[in-house]
Amino acid sequence: MIYTTITVTEEAGVGLIRLNRPTLMNALNAQMRAEITQAVRDLGTRARVLVMTGEGRAFCSGQDLGAGASINEIDLGRILREEYEPMLRAIHECPVPVIAAVNGVAAGAGANLALAADVVIATQSAVFLQAFARIGLIPDAGGTYWLPRLVGFARAMGQSLFAGPVTADEAAATGLIWASVPDDQFAAEWQARAAQLAQGPTLAYGAIKRALRASMTADLDSQLDTEARLQGEMGATRDFREGVMAFLEKRPAKFEGR
Repeated sequence: MIYTTITVTEEAGVGLIRLNRPTLMNALNAQMRAEITQAVRDLGTRARVLVMTGEGRAFCSGQDLGAGASINEIDLGRILREEYEPMLRAIHECPVPVIAAVNGVAAGAGANLALAADVVIATQSAVFLQAFARIGLIPDAGGTYWLPRLVGFARAMGQSLFAGPVTADEAAATGLIWASVPDDQFAAEWQARAAQLAQGPTLAYGAIKRALRASMTADLDSQLDTEARLQGEMGATRDFREGVMAFLEKRPAKFEGR
């Protein structure tokens, strides 16, 4: 695919997807959703970590309300099922860690695009905004799934009903995201985290993702079964053997992602 709304690079095991509609605050249109979906699927088979960030002053302002059909003709249900769902599933099911490096405002579907990632690192000046109620809608793009699981029912309800901004510091303090980083340290932080994951035990990271996601709906017995099955698989990897040898030899491990 030739990308026109995002830029895609890959270096040292890090696949970088940069939303690239800065004059529209990286608002999501159909083309961008398709390109993100394809890029995640492609990079997930080659890179050892994926990073999504935005070009310019915003991460993503959400749905491009000026794109496509008129307000009287727009079919939001179809758009969610046919365009958003494949994108979100591609991120959710990506076999390698996905970092959202939120460089500015993340609003509406843009906020929930970030929350679909495994780890969210935000610059301190960023804000997260569930803006849907402002235009008579409910949180979508996975918002009603992620929010209560990340911050609890009461905060999820308040963010959805009042539709007010949540600062990066508040988001980190309440568990909505992993970290809020001073603006002048933001790029260095997410790049260092991406490099760390790109050099780590890639198969184990994928298994961690599967295990933790399974736990969201599992009872204890089924989760213990999941742990035993996945740990058995990880125990047969070259990275496990390398990790043990490195520990015994008191040296840094050199993981291959195998």
